[in-house]
Formats: sequence, structure tokens, C-alpha cells
Amino acid sequence: MADATTQAKTRRRGGRWRNWSGSVSCAPREVIAPRSVDELARAVGAVGRAGRRLRVAGSGHSFTPLVQTDDALLRMDHLSGITSFDAERGLVTVLGGTPLKLLGDALLERGVAQENLGDIDVQTITGAISTGTHGTGVRFGNLATQVAALTLVTAAGETLELSPERDPETFKAAQVSLGALGVLASVTLRVVPAKRLRYQTRRERIESLIEHLEQYKAENSHFEFFWFPYTQWAQAKFTNETDAQPASANLWTEFNRVVLENGVFWAFSEASRLAPALSPAICKASAWGIASTTAVDYSHRLYATPREVRFQEMEYNLPAQHFAAAMAEIEQVISRERFAVNFPVECRFVKGDDIWLSPAYQRDSAYIAVHMYQGMPYRTYFDAIEEIFQRYEGRPHWGKMHTLTAVTLATRYPRWNDFLRVRAALDPHGVFLNDYLRRLLGVGDVATAASQASGQASAVDGATGAP
Repeated sequence: MADATTQAKTRRRGGRWRNWSGSVSCAPREVIAPRSVDELARAVGAVGRAGRRLRVAGSGHSFTPLVQTDDALLRMDHLSGITSFDAERGLVTVLGGTPLKLLGDALLERGVAQENLGDIDVQTITGAISTGTHGTGVRFGNLATQVAALTLVTAAGETLELSPERDPETFKAAQVSLGALGVLASVTLRVVPAKRLRYQTRRERIESLIEHLEQYKAENSHFEFFWFPYTQWAQAKFTNETDAQPASANLWTEFNRVVLENGVFWAFSEASRLAPALSPAICKASAWGIASTTAVDYSHRLYATPREVRFQEMEYNLPAQHFAAAMAEIEQVISRERFAVNFPVECRFVKGDDIWLSPAYQRDSAYIAVHMYQGMPYRTYFDAIEEIFQRYEGRPHWGKMHTLTAVTLATRYPRWNDFLRVRAALDPHGVFLNDYLRRLLGVGDVATAASQASGQASAVDGATGAP
């Protein structure tokens, strides 16, 4: 009777699922919400033995159909929180469904923090890791580089403990895996002592930012900027460690973050949607409204900013040395084609890493992101910018819109075929594949997936570089 009750709590009929931006929706046949890692393993194993398909939903902040399924949808809502903390070694183990904001608060209570984060904090830790989510700062890699070990539940319902010392190949594949290898039940993160940051933002000309780019990247722990199309202005953001104490909320800073960057910007965006021809003028008005502000707080509170205005997004990783040339082309094509866009172009910078499917694999990188307000046509704009990214060895952010498939991606990732080999070994029947992932990874009929991946791996045996 107890088992039946537990199963009823774990499984229910599916409803409609949508991602944050509204670009993806699906009607899963069943929603599974386990309350323990053991329940998770049993549920996944049952789906696998039944020959069914399963995808995992985090907070829905990916813009691509990674989660889309008409079969089983796994929710990690009940698998949240810190399970162990080793202060001496600087390690913390976290359940896979833990939202980044809640994690930041829980870490601060223990006197530690993640070394870097992205600019939103609503994602789950494993959703952020699995898609290669990143922040900014040339001395920091993406979030997956913080992972010291992880627990992976396979399609067979087995639980694997992975680390650089314990099955290092599978570990490297699992750090950024798109959910194609299994379910990340928990991760162990390397953390740093809690730190306070001083955040400063100001308006600066784009020519000046490009001219001082290397200086700004080197002299600041975290540097990024947002260029407004049809203008020569950008919002530059500089964030550095400080000994100063967090102050009570500065009214002007909070007004700028909450009202100007969300409420007023929403009104501007609605005006662009209703009258697209106004977009250049709205960009100019937004640029003139950039305020100079300063704030001091603990790191996880300053990395993230409120995102109340919904949009669609495409973001690419480029080798850092190509950044200025790519930005010049982006400015030219926007000016020439007069796209109806009022969102700024977001520019960030990260350190290279050794994770097989990380967009920053083996290269220090610049990330450039373009956005379009929800409800406005974006395809023509994104296509034109994506052409530029492709000319500069671009790799897409896995959670953002793009049009690449396995044919091109295999040429961009030196360990692509190694990843396919590991995926086929862990999930030969494609339990964790949906239609989107099959196209993305180049996996055909799931019955032959293992043999295909094995053949591809053999063809490049000895040709891939060391991780």
C-alpha cells in the first residue's frame, strides 16, 4: 500500500508544459516528480524497460526544444537542496533540482559561494550545467567547470558516481550533456569563500569599449556590455571584489534595475511590437536612459538581474580574437537591413575549458547574444546574425536558438564523436532522445544508434585530441 501511495505521488497525468519564452510547448503523457534519488532511479528504469522516452524539465529557461516530449516528463522540484558540505576541501553536493537563487542563499549561510554565475538565477543547477550556461570574466569558465563530481541515473535505472578520477571519459561527457546521457541526480561543486562585489555600470561609446576591450577584460573580475543597435552607445558593466559591506538598497539603483530596466523597457518593447518602424528611435531612447549606478552585495545577488520582459534569444560562442570583427559586421548588417529590434546586443567573455560539448572547449571565448521581444518576428534577424557567427567559427549556446545540426556541429567540436560513443553506450535505445536531439546529434533510428555512434567513433579513432 505504501509503495502504491508513493508511486501515485511520484507520477501523474501530464498537462501542458511551456518554456519561459513561449517558444516551446508540449503535452507529456505523464509527469514524474520523484521525492528521492532512489525514487528517481526506479522511475527512470521503469520508463527505460517499457521502451518509452523521457525528458527532464528544469525551470524552462532554454529557448530550444530540449525538453519537448509527448511521453514522460521528469520534474526535479522535490530534489532540491544541499546534501553535504566539506568546508575544508571547498566542496558542496547539491540535488539536481536546486534553483540557483536558493543555492546561492544556502551557500552564503555556510560562508561560501559559487565562483561565478550567469545573469539570471532561476535555472536549476543541473539545467544550467547541462546546457553550458556561463557568466562573464576571463578568469572564469562556464558553470560546468565548477563540477567536481556528479551522480548520473542511466536509462537502465543505474546510478553512476562520476568524477575526473572515477570514469573520467564519462564525466567529461556528462558535464555538458543536454540531458542526453541520463538524469543528473546531484552534483558536487567546488566553491569559494563568500565574497562581496562592487557592481558599477555606466554608458560608454561602443568604439571606446572595443578600443579598451583587452584592458577592461584584464582589469576587472567581471566585465560585459550591452550595445544598443542604431546607436553608438552601450551599457558597460564592471564587477569586482571589495571589502566594503553590503549597504541597504540604494533607491536609485533599485529604481534603475526594477522600473527602468523592466517596466519602462517593457513599454518600449510593446511600442516596438505595435509599431516596428519605431524600433531605431526606441533604441536611441533606451541608450540615453542608461544610468550610472553602483551597488555592493554578496556575489550571487549581484551576478543576476531581474528579467521580467520576455524575449527570444540566440547566443553564440566565438574565439575571443574574432570578437571585434564579428561585432563590426553585426553593426553593419543591422544598420543596412533596418531590423525591427529594440533589444541590445549582449557581450560577455569567458575562459576556455576541457569539457567535450562546452562551447568554450579549448578556446578563450566571447559570447554574443541577440534578442527579440516576445511576439515579434525574429527569424530574419537571427538568420542574418547567425551567418556572421558561422564565419567566425561560432558554436551555439545549447539553450539558445540556432539552426545548426550534427553535420556542422561535428566539425566544431573535436570530441563530438567521443560524446556520441558515450551516449550510445549509456542509452543505446534512445530513452533520453526527443526528435530535436536526434536531429541535433545526428542519431537516426534509435535501434541502430549504438552501432552508428560506435562506427563514427572508430572512424576517428586516434584522431581526437586529449581532453
